[in-house]
Amino acid sequence: MEKQKKQSQFKEVWRRLKKSKPAMFGLIVLSLLILTALFAEQIIPYKKALEMNAAIRLKPPSLEHIFGTDAYGRDLFARVLHGGRRSLLIGFGATAGALFFGWIIASIVSYYGTRVDNLLMRLMDIIAAVPMTLMALAVVSALGPTLQNLIIAIAFARIPTFARIIRSSMLSVVDAEYIEAAHAGGAGALRIILKHITPNVSGTMIVQTTMATAQLILIAASLSFLGLGVQLPTPEWGALLSEAREFMRTTPLLMVFPGIFMVLTSLSLNLLGDGLRDALDPKLKS
Repeated sequence: MEKQKKQSQFKEVWRRLKKSKPAMFGLIVLSLLILTALFAEQIIPYKKALEMNAAIRLKPPSLEHIFGTDAYGRDLFARVLHGGRRSLLIGFGATAGALFFGWIIASIVSYYGTRVDNLLMRLMDIIAAVPMTLMALAVVSALGPTLQNLIIAIAFARIPTFARIIRSSMLSVVDAEYIEAAHAGGAGALRIILKHITPNVSGTMIVQTTMATAQLILIAASLSFLGLGVQLPTPEWGALLSEAREFMRTTPLLMVFPGIFMVLTSLSLNLLGDGLRDALDPKLKS
């Protein structure tokens, strides 16, 4: 019975999401970007992204090199495609980490009440007082500019935002009658949080995840642009932009192609997030 109810809820959300053309456009574009990142090696080998050839440096787009070549004669299409794999990994990985720890903090403070709430949320306020990019910059500087450290740094900087948003949603359901009934039935704290509270705030979590991923991809790109993210010659969209800036007047396509992919990713995630927000809103059952 419960399984059928969940399936019907999913069908209803999907029906409302399909009615939003911008959201479906975002879903299609994001799916294509993810597929190209997953199958980047099959589309064009990674060695092409690192293979230098001074004889063909800064060549314009051609049949052999779809996006042209960079200042070292490397295939730009290969670098953009494989760079997307890392940029998406950073964005989704950092979002998943921030969501997980933000959910843990929100669950603790909403369930256990005032004292724990005051302590942990004041700690979140202290972290949130530092601009997110500056916080990520400080963590990466301390840990070192590697892919793993970049994900950790961005996730850490985003935890307060997730904790606040999920907490506010949980506080609206934690005193509901079905939660009291679960208490009376002898359910433990973990079961109540997992089975009763979290499913009722999952919509907020999903929407926040899609909206945050776009921002975190851009933050990762900005850190790589500053030389504190993915290190060259490893391709990543922000690193590609940083590498191409000295040629922006003579060969602007070096910046245009990775920039277009970043814009499409951010746009698709934001459009999908807006559509999910409307589809999951019970007040908009049309």
